[in-house]
Amino acid sequence: MNTHHDTILFRFTSKSLKYFLLMLFGFAIVYALSHALGVLHIIPALVFILQHLFVPLGVILLCLITVTVLFESLR
Repeated sequence: MNTHHDTILFRFTSKSLKYFLLMLFGFAIVYALSHALGVLHIIPALVFILQHLFVPLGVILLCLITVTVLFESLR
């Protein structure tokens, strides 16, 4: 195995991290705009989504990053 090429696991982890951070950035923009425009009734829905969707996805992504780091260090 050539060590100069990225593995499928590394590419999947990096793309997953990229889209996870983009989603968090999008939610931050929605939160800031809703607060600035006075649409405060949407904020509890955003917090609910963050707690029930992004926290488990973040934990899964953290575990995936850990597995990738261990796998790449063993190569």
